[in-house]
Amino acid sequence: MTDTTAADSAAKLFPKLPTGIEGFDGIAEGGLPAGRTTLVGGTAGSGKTIFAAQFLAEGIRTGEKGVFITFEESPAELSRNLASLGWDVDAWEASGAWTYVDGSPDDEATDVVGDFDLGALLARIVRAVRQTGAKRVSIDSVNALFSRLPNPEKLRAELYRISRALRELGATTLVTAERLDDYGEVSRYGIEEFVADNVILLRNTLQDERRRRTVEILKFRGTPHQRGEFPFTIVSEKGVVVLPLSAMKLTQRSSTTRVTSGIAELDEMLGGGYFRDSIILLSGATGTGKTLTVTHFVAGGVAKGDRCILFAFEESREQLIRNARSWGHDFEGMEESGLLRIIPVYPHAMPLEDHLLRMRWAIEEFKPQRVAVDSLSALERVTELRSFREFMLGLTSLLKHGEIAGMVTSTASSILGGHSITEKHISTLTDTILLLRYVEMYGELRRGLLILKMRGSPHDTTIREYTIDADGMHVGQPFHGTSGILSGNVTHARATDDEEHAGQGAQAGTETG
Repeated sequence: MTDTTAADSAAKLFPKLPTGIEGFDGIAEGGLPAGRTTLVGGTAGSGKTIFAAQFLAEGIRTGEKGVFITFEESPAELSRNLASLGWDVDAWEASGAWTYVDGSPDDEATDVVGDFDLGALLARIVRAVRQTGAKRVSIDSVNALFSRLPNPEKLRAELYRISRALRELGATTLVTAERLDDYGEVSRYGIEEFVADNVILLRNTLQDERRRRTVEILKFRGTPHQRGEFPFTIVSEKGVVVLPLSAMKLTQRSSTTRVTSGIAELDEMLGGGYFRDSIILLSGATGTGKTLTVTHFVAGGVAKGDRCILFAFEESREQLIRNARSWGHDFEGMEESGLLRIIPVYPHAMPLEDHLLRMRWAIEEFKPQRVAVDSLSALERVTELRSFREFMLGLTSLLKHGEIAGMVTSTASSILGGHSITEKHISTLTDTILLLRYVEMYGELRRGLLILKMRGSPHDTTIREYTIDADGMHVGQPFHGTSGILSGNVTHARATDDEEHAGQGAQAGTETG
């Protein structure tokens, strides 16, 4: 049996209910198995309650009613907390779309007397589901029951009764449970084998003094799903948003259309310019002209009528406008024309997943033909390596699928050469790599440019000298009689008088990166 046939067979036996949670249905390959119970386990702060509530909220938006059984927070507290995510639970409750079954501790409760009565609770749940016709049920959280009932074995049996009753009613159920450790037991009291056909794990791990949330589908009994951990974040007005970075597929088209770099001599070296869907990595030490090269890239696109976004992680909008003006480019005028949007963000302002999400929303809203990111090194410093590579995978995939030309900058580790950590780990994700290097020649510091890689196209392989003045960057002739430029260990052959004095007329450049 082929993989496709097996997947089709599983889909018929166990149809899935789309959750509506952004990104999750992709890794779940359609959603949650319909009519079955799914356990969502996680440590404190991992997002269990929000996940369970969002499952109902997204259903309500598509016309499906839901029942929320709460054992921890009161309905009033829960509704107030969920309102911060843009969900008007009070209005949904008033319309009959959302129904609470309140099992939270309440000294004044009149329908629970003495020991907590799960038989009575089951009757209330079944009545609520039948009366509303709900197809989605969330139970949050079963751990509260273990602290209130003295007999764990009896509780497990009662939870199984609830799960079975909901299945007979055709409801798809989410049950949340607390874990003690992100990589420990599935649930605190070992209930997964009693109530759940499926298990989802939410994690909230501490990495380099920053929290990182991930979701993993541990098991979907009898149905396919993506394996591994996937980052997610929680944002206002949306709730949980999963970023299925490692599940992305190489299905994008390839363009043969060329676009200008904004520098005529560089276009010649590139064989006519970058490809329309190229991801360009620009690497150089501070002051070599990375931001200037980005400025040319943006200005060249605007001159051709391209819409451009510049994500700035090291300089403010005002600094970028001032720098561009010093090289003869009017970024303010480009913004007023509607062809340029500058988005400056402090790297430490949010986790990398949130940066990627907001970049994606900006790109989807503005629909640019070009995107520049200056600089990746600023982002790389605020996260750990795996998260950074996942960020780059998500960004390059987004740009590729939109056939958007993307330029990203990286700061080299030393003044005269060497690779940056950023460059080392993302070079395989890029189509074109430009190196900007300082070259020490006879007591003078000059600059050199090399096209290290360009997929799918012949290109100039010489190291060209370039200069920077009030009009920007000017690419000149190759260095002759010089070796070791890339390593920073420059050696010279015997030079002629002309070569010795070739750089004396070059003007000192403004520091640009």
